Amino acid sequence: MNPNTNLRIKALRTIMEKEGIAAFIIPSTDPHLSEYVAPHWESRKWISGFTGSAGTVVITHHEAGLWTDSRYFLQAAQQLEGTEIVLYKEMLPETPSIPAFLSAHLKTEETVGIDGKMFSATQVALLEKELAEANISIKAIADPMEELWTDRPSIPNTPAFIYDICYAGKSCEEKIETIRKAILKDGAKYILLTALDEIAWTLNIRGNDVHCNPVVISYLLIGQDSVHFFIEPEKVTKELAAYLHHSKIEIHSYNEIEQFLKQLNNTSILAEPSKTNYSVYSAIAPECTIVTGPSPVSLLKAIRNEQEISGIRSAMLKDGVALVKFLKWLETAVPTGKETEISIDKKLHELRAAQPLYIGESFDTIAGYKEHGAIVHYEATPETDVVLKPEGFLLLDSGAQYLDGTTDITRTIALGELTEEEKTDYTLILKGHIALAMAVFPEGTRGAQLDVLARMPIWQHHMNFLHGTGHGVGHFLNVHEGPQSIRMNENPVTLHVGMLTSNEPGVYKAGSHGIRTENLVLTVPAGEGMFGNYLKFETVTLCPICTKGIIKSLLTTEEVNWLNDYHHTVYEKLSPLLDEDECQWLKNACQAI
Repeated sequence: MNPNTNLRIKALRTIMEKEGIAAFIIPSTDPHLSEYVAPHWESRKWISGFTGSAGTVVITHHEAGLWTDSRYFLQAAQQLEGTEIVLYKEMLPETPSIPAFLSAHLKTEETVGIDGKMFSATQVALLEKELAEANISIKAIADPMEELWTDRPSIPNTPAFIYDICYAGKSCEEKIETIRKAILKDGAKYILLTALDEIAWTLNIRGNDVHCNPVVISYLLIGQDSVHFFIEPEKVTKELAAYLHHSKIEIHSYNEIEQFLKQLNNTSILAEPSKTNYSVYSAIAPECTIVTGPSPVSLLKAIRNEQEISGIRSAMLKDGVALVKFLKWLETAVPTGKETEISIDKKLHELRAAQPLYIGESFDTIAGYKEHGAIVHYEATPETDVVLKPEGFLLLDSGAQYLDGTTDITRTIALGELTEEEKTDYTLILKGHIALAMAVFPEGTRGAQLDVLARMPIWQHHMNFLHGTGHGVGHFLNVHEGPQSIRMNENPVTLHVGMLTSNEPGVYKAGSHGIRTENLVLTVPAGEGMFGNYLKFETVTLCPICTKGIIKSLLTTEEVNWLNDYHHTVYEKLSPLLDEDECQWLKNACQAI
């Protein structure tokens, strides 16, 4: 618990009173609606003390609540303890939606306040519609944190840098031309890009503005005859300025975006209301025709070109080498009784950092031992850190940023003796992982249609997990990217050749253990068949899956063959890059079961 939480809520209520609003909503995002944000925009974390990446706080004059998903149920409950904030668990039948909560707790004709830069235009329209039924209105106000948060970090101003075409595979000029053609087909002369990963990909630039995500705080407006880049001037080096000038990209100050949009006359602009914040979207001149629809960049970015695919394979090799070195070390380190969740994280970082083209982690490592593994996005702190013992499971979810690709992998490692329940759960999750890995499906298939494959083994035992089974992964970009996903929720985006997606079913039992097995898979052609072409997944992550927790009798012959074939591939590709002792360890880890 943050002891200042209740005081901060009280101070916010004073501002609410001045503004004439009965409630204020604080999401986890930034003006670019990012999942992970720079410290300047961690307002929800600051006011609540809850440190998870996803969650929304609602403050009324008499109540306070936090809505978050299943990844953070346990963590949020712990971090909110002692505060007046009530935890609302999303996706559970008893949990009211935020509009339902506000409709129940506010009077008619009262007003809900928001910072218009923190909500998409779509979210605001939906919120307005739902609250209107209770005769409650929405009011966009200036960010109250500017007044309340006295030691607030500044907006990042570290320099951006050019991402070499040897890794990107296509020049920014090529990408811009492709985008121009795509928006013309949609009937637009301009496109407004606000998503940071889309901007970085389009311009072949990267930065250090968001922890673990090499993006640059900026906006981008592409027209048929001009390109306008909105970025703080101090972030533009001489080299970058020359590069942008050569590509005929005009530079403007970051805060000029709304004023610039107001001056656009008699033209058409493609803007995605679900990806554009309400303030910026509302700034588009009334004389402009707004063409609403998905940004073509999202799909263009997700379908990897040959150079990017080559980079992925290279990054996986490097990551695999680091992980094998780590797992070999872990085997002898745990029995010493000296290693903890935090110390092994440091060791893994050290081994990855020794690899060529390593830039940093792709997210903060999740190292959860025993019951900590049940906290889906657990992050060890000095207060929660525990010593690892030669018993039970360690759940280790980690990833790296290499110049030639982004990795994300989870292994659940048996450190010693396991219970029958742990072994059963582990094997069932492996069955789900393998079922998805072996999937063959026709072109036009959506991730939601495949999700059941990963869940069926645990559903049959009346278990489930509430996070997605798979997310897109960026290319030296964000570890969580769309537009594709594999999850229970419907997503209209179909899977295409060249998409990189995670495969990560799990099961989590509070107070006992958590299990997740995650590899990244590349969508590849599977050949022609009845009614068209078929696709499949190629598992590109290279690291042995722990076999100590497997109950072989629960696996089919086909599943056993998949695992043995996977381990054969892992050994074949990684062994030439390892020393003799490491090779021997890997050979043992990859033995057929």
